[in-house]
Parts: sequence; C-alpha cells; structure tokens
Amino acid sequence: MAARILSLVLVWALTAFAAQPPQRIISAAPSVTEMLYALGLGDRVVGVTTFCHNPPEAREKPKIGDYLRPNVEMIVAMRPDLVVALAEHGELIPQLERLGLKVLPLRHNNLEGVYRSLEELAEATGVPERGTALVTKIRADLEAVRARARGLERRKTIFIVGRTPGAIQDLMAVGQGPFLNELIEAAGGVNLFAEAGQFYPRIPREEILAGRPDVILDMGDMAVTDAVTEEHKRAVAALWKREFPDLPATRAGRAYAVADDRFVVPGPRVAEAAALLFRLIHPEAAGTEAGR
Repeated sequence: MAARILSLVLVWALTAFAAQPPQRIISAAPSVTEMLYALGLGDRVVGVTTFCHNPPEAREKPKIGDYLRPNVEMIVAMRPDLVVALAEHGELIPQLERLGLKVLPLRHNNLEGVYRSLEELAEATGVPERGTALVTKIRADLEAVRARARGLERRKTIFIVGRTPGAIQDLMAVGQGPFLNELIEAAGGVNLFAEAGQFYPRIPREEILAGRPDVILDMGDMAVTDAVTEEHKRAVAALWKREFPDLPATRAGRAYAVADDRFVVPGPRVAEAAALLFRLIHPEAAGTEAGR
C-alpha cells in the first residue's frame, strides 16, 4: 500500500513538474525577443541572437549566434526548456528536436501572424492573459493610426528595403504580403508595389519614374539600423533628390532615409511603426517634424 502511494505521489510530482511553464527560454529571432519582453518574460530569457537589439537589456543576454546561423552547440549548452524559433528557420527546428529540445516555431510575416504568434507564445509560456491583453492593445493602437489617416490624401508610397550602397540601382521594395505593406495602408499611404505578387520584388528605375511616388522611404543600405548616422541619412535623401528631381516625393521633400528596427521587426511595436509611417507620409497632419 505504501509503495503504491509513493508511486502515485511520484507520478503526480513528475506530471506537475512537466506542466510548469518554461523558465529557460532561448529566442532565435529579434521579433521573438521583443515578444518575450513585451509579455513580461525577459527574466526567463537565457539566450538571444546577435541581431536582438530591443529592448536594450536584451543586448546583455548570452548570444547563440546570428539569426541566419544560430549555433546549435551553444543552444544545447544553455540547457533551455524552450527554444522559440521562426518557421523560416527550416532544418534548425527538427535538428533541435532530435537533440531533445522543445521548440516553438512561429510565423508572423503579416499582422495577423503577429497577433497569432503573441497569443501562441503567451499560451506556451503560461501567461495567456498577457497575450490577449497585448494583442488587444496593439489592435487599438493601430486603429488609432487608421483613424488619423481617414479623410487624408492617400499618397503613393514606395519602401525600399535593398539597393546598391550609394546608388539607386538593384532596388528591392516592399511588395505584396509583408506587414509593412499593411502598415503603409494603415498610415494613409498606397504601396505602389502592393500588387507585385512577391513580398520584396526587384524594381527597375523605370517603374519608379512611371509610378511617380508621393513618398519614398529608403532603408536599402541601412540594414544595421543602430549604426546609421544623421549624415548618412542626409546623404541618402540627397541621392534621391539628385537622381529623381522631378518626382512628387522629391519635389515635396518626402524622400526619407529611414533606419529603425520597428520597420523590419514584425513584433509588438508594429503600431509604433505605423505611427512613424503616418508622420512620414503625412508630415503636415502629424503636428511634428517628420522623421523625428
């Protein structure tokens, strides 16, 4: 009898332990890191990538390598009870699972994906109510941006995410599908390449001339956003003015160099990114100097 009771107690204890939310979490992407901190789970994060810049305290966490090439040996050595990756990490996910690690793959290229990932991550970490509250707030903040944009001119906008440094060549722009396309629309713009059929299509110079954009947003040679100087930004704006002096965007002074992680990380700061886009697309309605 005593042995049976002891056995039941052990089974209960093991079950209860297994049900405990993860306490040692590794993030394999900047967007995941931002989500974890936004959910109040920063104290559980034991490893991040070298690209994880926000919030600032995440920079102090041990590194697992960069986003494209996470170091599997380092991940295993950190003894995580949960690794949060992106579906795009591909082979990394089954590789970690074969090593006995629990992996949560997320996909959040668009806004609905961001909401879903926040809720899935909150559920997996034992704080579902925080996920619900955060998604509700983001939706409300985005609707506030949309409300400000209603009734204003919907300006034709291009967002450059890649090009040859120092030249308007080999252009790649935001196209159909990614969250930035949705944020441009929310902020009162019309993405010129929203029907391109690709997330990030390559754009000939001729298409920019034909499209005659009202707003040009360029972070094409500024991938390392926290290293971009104001001088660099001024040089990029001047480059567009010199190369395309007769476009509506350059004539109106709405060709901007932008360098901000909020434009490249689909996470809990998407509403902040939309508010910044509104200030760039409609500086006269924003009440403050655009780009500040």
